Amino acid sequence: MTIGASPAPAPSVSVPTASATGPVVRTRAGRIVGTGEEHHGRTLSVFRGVPYARPPVGALRFRAPRPVEPWNGVRDATRFGPAFLQSGVPGSAENALYANVWTPDPSGSRPVLVYIHGGGWQVGAGSVPTFDGAKPAAMGDLVVVNFNYRLGVFGWGLHEDLADPDTGDQANWGLLDQVALLHWVRANAAAFGGDPDAITLCGTSAGGATARVLAGLPELRGTVRRLVAISAAHAWAPASSLTPADARTVYARLAERFGTTVAGLRALPAAELHAAWLRFFGGAPADRPVSSGREYRGPVRDGRTVTGFAHELPLPDIPTMVVHNSTEGSFFTDPLSPSFPPAPPAPTDGAGLRAAVRDVLLKCTPQVPASLADACVAAYREAAEADGLPADPRTLWTEIWGDALFRHQIVRQAERHAREGRAPQYVMEFAHPVRPPHYGTPHDATSKFLFGSHGHPLNIGQFGDGPLERRISDTFVDLVSSFAHGSAPSSAHAPEWPVFDTGRPSTLVVGGPGVATVTTTPKLRQLQFWDDIHWVPRA
Repeated sequence: MTIGASPAPAPSVSVPTASATGPVVRTRAGRIVGTGEEHHGRTLSVFRGVPYARPPVGALRFRAPRPVEPWNGVRDATRFGPAFLQSGVPGSAENALYANVWTPDPSGSRPVLVYIHGGGWQVGAGSVPTFDGAKPAAMGDLVVVNFNYRLGVFGWGLHEDLADPDTGDQANWGLLDQVALLHWVRANAAAFGGDPDAITLCGTSAGGATARVLAGLPELRGTVRRLVAISAAHAWAPASSLTPADARTVYARLAERFGTTVAGLRALPAAELHAAWLRFFGGAPADRPVSSGREYRGPVRDGRTVTGFAHELPLPDIPTMVVHNSTEGSFFTDPLSPSFPPAPPAPTDGAGLRAAVRDVLLKCTPQVPASLADACVAAYREAAEADGLPADPRTLWTEIWGDALFRHQIVRQAERHAREGRAPQYVMEFAHPVRPPHYGTPHDATSKFLFGSHGHPLNIGQFGDGPLERRISDTFVDLVSSFAHGSAPSSAHAPEWPVFDTGRPSTLVVGGPGVATVTTTPKLRQLQFWDDIHWVPRA
């Protein structure tokens, strides 16, 4: 049985008749009504809170998503559904498998851009204002879809006692949700004016990492036609994934704590199970009963949905756009940035820098001798001096953090694609600086410009909303939308962007007064340290 497969849907059910007036479309499960909204000079039809799978509650917790039950009447799709259960988000809930769609015309046939939100596989939602799909839909002439998926303990683990009796799946339920969403988009794209044979999958951070996994799944071959992977570091143990053995330990310990079996975890109140998961992974990684999942807990290598890590898997045989930020680490080292957990105090001297760097390395490996932290600091200071870059403690700490968890893996994987890949690949460094007292171009800066949400009240203080920011956003939308339309990415505000080739300037750097320029990949000297210590194995 294919991943996420399930029995035939249940007979149709009744839902409250929508009282709103607006555009109506007929999905495979029934009719929905959305809203007509003016955005960027166009009238869009917007549908929010559209169910793409049955609520994963009760007996369906820790099971592959089931198809939506059809309904009678017209279902209201004018409001977002709840975010998936997470801390600090009022109204978040386990019943949260909903999609949101922005379309220029439900009767058209446009490319579809499916976006997977990030958040370390533990926070985030399609309803977050940053991910509003109106600008790329209107300016890019796209059908834009985003959605929620299962997070934390409910989405990213493994245990044989949780095996689905119908599908055999026993892990990575959040990834199975993403598979189900893509099947739903393929089946329903035409209802929203989309072309089911022109789906581009895009994701940022955790969403970019799983987008790469999805692009390689045999089940989705022919569904995902293009890939935009933004800040998509590998999901790898021990840094950002649990080993299967550790995942089993976690669920067994949780069951023991509640005085039940692993299968009995399905019957616990969702909020209590969520809180217990957070407590389990609280504190320093060295103090936990498991040694993996040290910084994040993403896809587990289960041999079914995830058969290896990125460096071990075949390259997606589809056109790909790869994006990373110039200072990924400043998201985590800026005390004013909305990172989780909040940034620790920046080091101010050599001893503090070595200690801070050791803490970064401990996010990714259980053993860090003092000599390794010293060597890392020395290598980065030498590289900074050779390149004429700042070498103060905060800057070096920031660069090391971003490269250790993100940029090294992203750039080396792009280089592998340039050597071995058969489909075209385009590589971008996003380098538009944030406003002081923020600094650099932090992890996830890209989403504010892809969606034009840099001027939203949540973001404007950090990212700004002047003429240059709007031009940068327009350029980003142009590049992604032209790519989704089936051509090489292009914009009137950017030079011709060549296919990535390590032998010539071919990285598009976007940001700053010049908007965009083509150059060789910046700051390659810094990455040599990670190669020398075999930080992440390379194919």
